[in-house]
Parts: sequence; structure tokens; C-alpha cells
Amino acid sequence: MVPRYSRPEMTAIWSPENRFRIWFEIEALATEAMAELGTVPAEAARAIRDRGAARVANISAADLERIDAIERETRHDVIAFLTWLGEGIGPEARFLHQGLTSSDVLDTCLSVQLTRAADLLIADTDAVLAALRRRAEEHAHTPTIGRSHGIHAEPTTFGLKLAGHWAEFSRGRARLVAAREEVATAAVSGAVGTFAAVDPRVEAHVARHLGLRPEPVSTQVIPRDRHAAFFCALAVVASGIERLATEVRHLQRSEVREAEEYFHPGQKGSSAMPHKRNPVLSENLTGLARIVRGYAVPALENVALWHERDISHSSVERVIGPDATITLDFALMRTAGMMDKLTVYPQRMRANLESLGGVVHSQKVLLALTQAGLAREDSYRAVQRAAMATWEALGTPEGRSFRDELLRDAEVSARLDAAALDAAMDPRKDFVHVDATLARVFAEGDAAR
Repeated sequence: MVPRYSRPEMTAIWSPENRFRIWFEIEALATEAMAELGTVPAEAARAIRDRGAARVANISAADLERIDAIERETRHDVIAFLTWLGEGIGPEARFLHQGLTSSDVLDTCLSVQLTRAADLLIADTDAVLAALRRRAEEHAHTPTIGRSHGIHAEPTTFGLKLAGHWAEFSRGRARLVAAREEVATAAVSGAVGTFAAVDPRVEAHVARHLGLRPEPVSTQVIPRDRHAAFFCALAVVASGIERLATEVRHLQRSEVREAEEYFHPGQKGSSAMPHKRNPVLSENLTGLARIVRGYAVPALENVALWHERDISHSSVERVIGPDATITLDFALMRTAGMMDKLTVYPQRMRANLESLGGVVHSQKVLLALTQAGLAREDSYRAVQRAAMATWEALGTPEGRSFRDELLRDAEVSARLDAAALDAAMDPRKDFVHVDATLARVFAEGDAAR
């Protein structure tokens, strides 16, 4: 992933140095387990642990080049690493990789990397949840217009809007936790996964010390449905980011201007137009979400490998493992920062809410008329008639409020007088359950965690 969209904590998980340290740890743990079982001399296991640990602790650029040089000759990355590692261990290196196959090292290492990446992503999501909850509680009773199809529908509150996104990210967090559990398996079962040359207790030992579980049936590789589920979970979280980013982008439009990204002192929105304040963060997040989602399909296609194994998945995972996790890590932290500093304009929200002359209260009038004895179809026609008259005359000298149009309608006024109509259109009715709804949302989310 390009440095612009990378954070060091996540990038470090995928560095060659870290990968080789994990490879060594798998090899050392396997050798130590074999020593306990008596199939490898104990002194050899100690030499591998001590000398190997010293060798991988401070891998230099020269070491990386040496490994690459060996791989250019052997055309095999694990053999290249083992050769380089053995150069620093000595004769005892012959006990490395006893009964193992390359996939035992590669797949178990990938499990470690993905679980560590998941831990960061879960923490990132917690930061998003904290920001959204704070802003939702801050604006629990800030009236704004709810929209369907992009058109004014009925009043809501900005806090309820944000609570809906909080709930989605809470579900996303649960998916990340499940995805971590899904990929937290180790395979140290040898060629085609039969344990013919390595005792299953070795696998159990390696898995336990790495915080993993033994893969029940590895067939030489860990089944890729696990990885597919992992990357699909990332894709769903990314889609949640895009949904929130799209909301911010809409609210920042000049014609709407109900909220906008924080504009830093000295920030410039356009090289040509000094007045511009563009939604650059949310637009950036929209693009990053597309990247993460795009990796779900190749992960799904990796599931269908030939027989007990092939390596058609390998080249895919070398790209999507780092890129998807690094991108989502960056996107989640950008989302948290964006929402934490989001500038909100309650007065503009109220102005927009009232801009259509009160037609947003049409359902309440419809219900009041049915309660007053008018048939539902007749009620609907009467309310719609007044609403359309209000809508079409907006901004003209002939324009009247929705309330006035309703009172002029004989069918409506025969059932509802001015006081009854005002009671029906009372905006306080829209928000009587806001506190209970927010309490339910946060209680359910907290319980799930």
C-alpha cells in the first residue's frame, strides 16, 4: 500500500523483517516440541532458539538482500530463509523444518499476521464508535430533516442519524471479532496434511504458543473459506465507512450545509477558488472503501484450490493481506478523526427542516383525520392536495404554509379546527422516543461487546 494511506503500526505487521521473525518462531517452536517428544536433540533445539533468535532480532538490509539472493537461485522463499537462518546457526540447523512443509510456515504465519491486523482494526473501530457515540449524545435532540430518496421525509434528530451509524459500526466490530476467530488457526501437518512426518502434538504446541488453534483438517493448506470470510468482513466494514462518508458529503453540499468536515487553519480547498471548503476526507474514504471491497472477490475465488493444495491463492494474498488491512486501518482512523471534529450547523438544519412550509408533518395530519372519522383514502387525498399546493407555490407571492392550505380545505376543516390541526402538527411529537431509542441502541451494542 502507498505510504500516503498507511500507518506504521499496521505496516509493520507486513514487513519482511516481521514475517521472517514469525517464520523463525514457528520453526523454533516446532523444533522445541520435537525435542520434548525426543525426535530432536534438546541441545539442538536450544541452539536453534538461541542463535536463531539472535539472527532474526536485528535483520539488516544486507540480510534481506542475502535472502533474496538465495531465493533468486532456489526460486523458493521458505528454502531461501531456512538457508540464511542455517548460516547463523551452524550444524544444528539440520534439525530445522523436520517433517514440515512450506505451507505449514506460510499459512501459520499468515494466521498470525491476520489476527494481529484484526486486533488493530478492532481497536480502530472502537475509536470510530467512541467518536460517533459522543456526537450522537451531543446532538440527541438537534432537530433535522430525515430524507428518503434524497427528498424531505419527516423530522428526525442528528443524534439519531449518528446512532444508526454507531449501530452499524458496532455490528462491524462484531464481524471483525468473528473474522479474527475464523482465521486464528495453525497448520503444522506436513505434506498433504496427513501428519505422516510430524507428530500432531507439534502442531498443538506451535498453535498454543502463537495464540492459535490447530486447523482440524489442513490438507497441507488452511482452507481458504476462512480467509474469504475475513476479507468479506473487512469489505462490510468498509461499506459502513462509505455510507457514513456519503452522508457527510451530502450534508456538506452548499445547498444543504447542515454539517461539514473541520476546516483547519491554513487549509486550502482549491488552487483556483479561495472560497472552497470541499469534503475531501469523506471523498477519500469513499475511494478507500472501494479498494477494500474490491479485495473480497479474489479472496472468495481463492477458496477453490486444486485437490490438497496449489499456490494460485499465494500471489493474491501477498497483495490483499497487506493492502486490505493497511487501507482499512487508515480509513477507520480517518473516519474517527472526521467525526470527532465534524462541524455541525443546528440552525441550518432547522431552516432546511422548515423550508417546505410544514409539509413534512403530512403523516401526522393524515393520522389525525383518520382518528377524526375520515376514511384513510379520503384523508390521504385531502392532505396530499394541500401538500402539493404548498409545494408548487413555494417561493411565490401566492405561496401559503401547509397549515394554511389545510385550513382552507373544506374537507379538512370540517374534521379539524385550527387548535386540533396545531396539536396534530406539534413538532415535539416527532422526538418523544428519542432518548429511549438511543438508550436501546447503545445498550444493545454494549451488550454485544
